[in-house]
Amino acid sequence: MATIHLIGGEKGGVGKSVVARLLAQYMIDNEVPFTGFDTDRSHGALMRYYSGFASPTIIDSYQSLDAIMEAAANQPEKHILVDLAAQTFEPLARWIDESGVLELAAELGINLCYWNVMDSGKDSVDLLGKLLDKYGTRLNYIIVLNQLRDDNFTILEKSGIKERALAAGAKFITLKRLHAPAMTKIDSMSYSFWAAKNKDPDAVNGLGLLERQRVKMWLDHAYKEFKSIGL
Repeated sequence: MATIHLIGGEKGGVGKSVVARLLAQYMIDNEVPFTGFDTDRSHGALMRYYSGFASPTIIDSYQSLDAIMEAAANQPEKHILVDLAAQTFEPLARWIDESGVLELAAELGINLCYWNVMDSGKDSVDLLGKLLDKYGTRLNYIIVLNQLRDDNFTILEKSGIKERALAAGAKFITLKRLHAPAMTKIDSMSYSFWAAKNKDPDAVNGLGLLERQRVKMWLDHAYKEFKSIGL
């Protein structure tokens, strides 16, 4: 069974592309075949860091989005990663609804999974509520609690929305924050996460020994979280 992983969250700056990159690196490291689609026209992360595995997708073009379903139908042995840019949920939902994507996925045996990446703020909580209002139990959800700002998700805990998500079958994972200077170096050097944890003898300002160690520990934690949900 093919699985389409829609990696979104709607709000900008919550770490959607980092999650997409982590998933790509996880699949490479575990020899899991996958194909990536990148909807960010300005600075697509999959196209930048994992260009050999990804292709660009135009979010407001049905023909372009159709290629995602075609890939899942024609390559059932592969996982399909779709990195959704901020504020792309409306055109995505319109394509899903008007094209009968959920119905076709059920007919073809394609698992459709929405990764909702969120920070600890109220905006992210409200957007998760709107996602549940829209699709209820019709989607498979993985809620990524990204600790990029802090690890206090009290707003979510008190909102009642976490209980709604759990009732809809959602799975929750936590993504720890990587030390900011290390992430800055990774991005400035356009490193994949594999390159970030291995010494680059040609880099003048590459990651130091302890920075690479912090990347390894961060990756290990993320991989354990992925495995905890059966990925």
